[in-house]
Amino acid sequence: MTKLTAEVPYEMAGMRLDQILAELFAEYSRSKLQSWIKSGRVQVNGLILKAKDKLEGGEEITLDAEAEVVITSEPENIPLDIVYEDDSLLIVNKPAGLVVHPAIGNWRGTLVNALLHHEPGLDTLPRAGIVHRIDKDTSGLLMIAKTLQAHNSLTGQLQEREIHREYLAITRGRMTAGGTVDEPIGRHPSDRLRYVVRESGKFAVTHYRVVKRFTRHTLVQVKLETGRTHQIRVHMAHIRFPLVGDQVYGGRFQMPPDCSERLENALRGFKRQALHAAKLGLVHPVTDEYMEWEQALPDDMVELLEALADNEQE
Repeated sequence: MTKLTAEVPYEMAGMRLDQILAELFAEYSRSKLQSWIKSGRVQVNGLILKAKDKLEGGEEITLDAEAEVVITSEPENIPLDIVYEDDSLLIVNKPAGLVVHPAIGNWRGTLVNALLHHEPGLDTLPRAGIVHRIDKDTSGLLMIAKTLQAHNSLTGQLQEREIHREYLAITRGRMTAGGTVDEPIGRHPSDRLRYVVRESGKFAVTHYRVVKRFTRHTLVQVKLETGRTHQIRVHMAHIRFPLVGDQVYGGRFQMPPDCSERLENALRGFKRQALHAAKLGLVHPVTDEYMEWEQALPDDMVELLEALADNEQE
């Protein structure tokens, strides 16, 4: 049994208890929340209320959540690059090429399979405790909650945009300055695997700044204000600076002129988007201490940057 607490936002004043629970504890099904209300596992300011009772905002809700198996994936002995771990939190450095969640065509060999082998108890948490995701071919830092309390805390921080996430990316094209892309993102109207900037999409904001310029490429630092699927890749392509190696949003491959043999080989051989989750910051779900981790670029991006730098000197 895990005790979770939350304060009812005042903008939810007038809403029913069951509706508020569905918003504040979205990781649980509505039927499960309803059963916990009926069994007295939900208290509002210390009182047991009915599902239909309306709240005023500002109340403290206490939920005695029952752990149950919600993940049925098989544990697999896949090595994990663990950056930090304690009783409630796990930070891993995901390599490019590793799928995060099992899905059609990738039921095995995923980060979830690896996590279940490392910590079997994660099978009682939504998505095996993974609070956010990065694409298969993106490398870098990911946070995993090891308890329901931690999952609730980290999910709330993510929703309130309190998680600090920085990425490093190598784009095609020489940027003159950094900036912000504030454009909604939604699914492509005809290709369900792609996302595009479109008016009917979800609010999305990406901040970027130039770290290093090359003749026809740029190393940029990117900060996410929101976390939409493929957000950085879509926004960078939208402003005509697609990521090197992006097979989905990069358009047709074109070798830039005046390339050295080393750079030409590096660009032809770079088959993933040049994107790395380099920094992650959050408030620890138990200690309330702000913690931050930084992960150096993987070898393939380092080698590409060295080839770009060498080409400048020839």
